[in-house]
This record gives sequence, structure tokens and C-alpha cells, in this order.
Amino acid sequence: MKEFHCGSLVPGCDWHTRHNEEAEVMRRAVEHMRQAHGEDTIRETMVEAIRSRITDAQKAA
Repeated sequence: MKEFHCGSLVPGCDWHTRHNEEAEVMRRAVEHMRQAHGEDTIRETMVEAIRSRITDAQKAA
């Protein structure tokens, strides 16, 4: 399971997502950046910044 916490890129944002596939986490993160943060153009640097912050989700205890 992979996850992305937007606050790791945009301080103060509590949004996060998780999915088995990294590609789906990326898709959701890009869509969130467009809708919530007004990013009309998602540049390669933004894609790399998101990708570098995708982590393995911690299993619930």
C-alpha cells in the first residue's frame, strides 16, 4: 500500500490518499493539486516532488 500526504509538499494541507498502486496515488495527488491548490499546469518538477513523497503506508495496529 502506497500513500501520499499533501502536507509534506504543501505545508498545512491535511489531505492524503493511499492505494495499492503508485500510479493511482499519483493520479489522485495531481487531481488534488489542481482542485485544491489551483495548479493548472503540473510540471515535471511537481510530478517528481509528489513521487519522492509517496511512501509505504504503515499498517494499522
